[in-house]
Amino acid sequence: MQQTVQIDDRAEQTTLMLEGMSCAACVRKVEKALLAVPEVAAAQVNLAENTALVYGNGDVELMLQAIENAGYHAEVVEDENSRREKQNVQAEHEINQRKWQSIVALIVGFGLFFWGIFGGTTVATAENHWNWVMVGLIVLVTMLCTGWHFFERAWKNLLKGNATMDTLVALGTGVAWLFSMFISLTPDFFPDGSRHLYFESGVMIIGLINVGKMLEAKAKQRSSKALERLLDLTPKTTRIIDELGEREIPLKDVKTGMRIRLQTGDRVSVDGIVLQGSGWIDESMLTGEPIPVQKQEGDKISAGTLVTDGALQFRAEQVGNKTMLANIIRLVRQAQSSKPEIGQLADKIAGIFVPVVICIAVFAALIWYLVGPEPQISYALVVLTTVLIIACPCALGLATPMSIIGGVGRAAELGILVRNADALQKASNVDTIVFDKTGTLTKGEPKVTALLTFNHFDESVALEYAASIEQGANHPIAKAVLSLAQEYNLNLEHEPEDFRTLKGLGVSAKVDQQNILLGNYTLLQQHNIDASAANRFFQTESEKGATVIFLAVNNVLAGVFAIRDPLREDSVEAIQRLHKQGYHLIMLTGDQEKTAQAIAKEAGIDQVIAGILPEGKANVIRQLQEQGGKVVMVGDGINDAPALAQADVSIAIGSGSDIAIETSELTLMRHSIHAVADALALAKGTLHNMKQNLFFAFVYNVICIPVAAGVFYPLFGFLLNPMFGGAAMACSSITVATNANRLLKFQPKD
Repeated sequence: MQQTVQIDDRAEQTTLMLEGMSCAACVRKVEKALLAVPEVAAAQVNLAENTALVYGNGDVELMLQAIENAGYHAEVVEDENSRREKQNVQAEHEINQRKWQSIVALIVGFGLFFWGIFGGTTVATAENHWNWVMVGLIVLVTMLCTGWHFFERAWKNLLKGNATMDTLVALGTGVAWLFSMFISLTPDFFPDGSRHLYFESGVMIIGLINVGKMLEAKAKQRSSKALERLLDLTPKTTRIIDELGEREIPLKDVKTGMRIRLQTGDRVSVDGIVLQGSGWIDESMLTGEPIPVQKQEGDKISAGTLVTDGALQFRAEQVGNKTMLANIIRLVRQAQSSKPEIGQLADKIAGIFVPVVICIAVFAALIWYLVGPEPQISYALVVLTTVLIIACPCALGLATPMSIIGGVGRAAELGILVRNADALQKASNVDTIVFDKTGTLTKGEPKVTALLTFNHFDESVALEYAASIEQGANHPIAKAVLSLAQEYNLNLEHEPEDFRTLKGLGVSAKVDQQNILLGNYTLLQQHNIDASAANRFFQTESEKGATVIFLAVNNVLAGVFAIRDPLREDSVEAIQRLHKQGYHLIMLTGDQEKTAQAIAKEAGIDQVIAGILPEGKANVIRQLQEQGGKVVMVGDGINDAPALAQADVSIAIGSGSDIAIETSELTLMRHSIHAVADALALAKGTLHNMKQNLFFAFVYNVICIPVAAGVFYPLFGFLLNPMFGGAAMACSSITVATNANRLLKFQPKD
């Protein structure tokens, strides 16, 4: 069901495990029932996983009752581990049950089938009709034992005025059995040519559909492997150090502030800060980056990562469902349950599909009965049964959710968090990529790349003045100056006095009784300080993309600093990759034009829009959209929030912070432009897979329904046997599920 309510990720969520759903029509019924519960804002029902995510403050008991009233059963899931446990139990139960049901049904069905092939009669006569009555009763018992779930759910739906896949199966097999039983009881009532029996068809159809459902359940299990691997990343216990010494405790008992020890081979249990020691941490399952990262005192580490070498102790900061891994799992589950626009369309079609199929089947049977060849009643029955069976919309209901589960799961393995499935569909259609510069294309860590002094000032003296005035500041330029002072081993003894921030110009203060100015060229001009000696340096470094700041001591030029935020090592290669994929690339920055152009030239960006404040970036995105562009905005998820919100698709890169996740539709856990290319390639791959599934599901029905109705009989004398209709229906679901599982091995092309 298409939902008009915008889902708030932070709203209260209730996860339900569902039983009894068989097709997309069931999904629409359950969603409709849940949305009717007071204070339920939205509901996402996933046929592939038999789960529902419910948003809002609705009463849980009312939700469960609403689902029961709709003809299904539901249980509340407390956490991911209990969900997995229940889902595995449910899947194994279904696989085992469908296995024995299919074996029993096919043994009986094939027995009757081969009886007819190898000379036995399948026509009721006055002499043998009581034998066939006994066979019919055996078939009835077999059908009820192996296909009771179809008949039970069909009956419940009938009482509520609904029709689903179960309705079609129950009608098709039930009509075949009733017709055959009627002939067996009163063979003389029918002409000689109309006494053919179809007991084997009903039981064979149930057997083949159960085989399909068993294989479908196995395919669903495989589709969830990516999420299961994420769940398995967290260890069950961890070693803590406290006043009682070192001891091992269950993970659920870990509290914020505890001191935890890690050794080579250990998995990190919770998020924290390294207190002592160092080690190499494999973060590949969170970031997609295969190279281990060294962690030292003061560095952050995340739950689920692996210590490949070293030993360290860390303080627990985020525990339980507050860890980054828990947040990732929550987002993956949420995205896997969401529906893209194309999936909502498929659900709408599926909602009216079953009643339409029943009408087609009845209409086709009437035509055969009225104008078909002898025996008309037999041909009409075959057509009715085959159309009902072959048109079951299982494949249609699975087409999008199976692709979404596979695509979102694979994205998580590549370090890409998908907020909702619709983002994948939109990302597959974008043509323009807008990048923030600082911290996205560049490292976000400016460095002093050149220092030139004037008027007999020594480098260390000039640097000491500049660093002293920047003490306590937190902006990138200050960090660059202070970092260079550390390299010079300067001891900053003098605290700045009368410190002032000059907006858009720089800063001023007194250091050691000297009047210090540190800022741009305009600042020196306003104080009538001659900076002409630095013009050549300023021109040369600006052309390289550096930001040049001037230092004046007592109104005399003392030095100039070239500060540059270098490109990330792989930015140029990744930009070339995106060019080859046909995207128009734009850099949007608040930097001055000359600096921005230099960086863009080095990176290979097509277009530069410079000098734009954060609040103005959203207007730029809007203008690009008005010009016909489908725009993806790539930023850090914090400063670029307005632009990210305005873009068709928003990507936060390299953060994984709560703010980035809240702001963006796609969050990249590794800080690389290659991750942007991977995300867009995966989006295209997922949508392509989804379209393949939908195409197959629709084309299957478009082709098979006319064939089952007998349109080729006048030309070729060919009429499809109901058993083959059952096999074709089962194969359609298996094909869709298998095709979707190819996404689990998706590998973006470099």
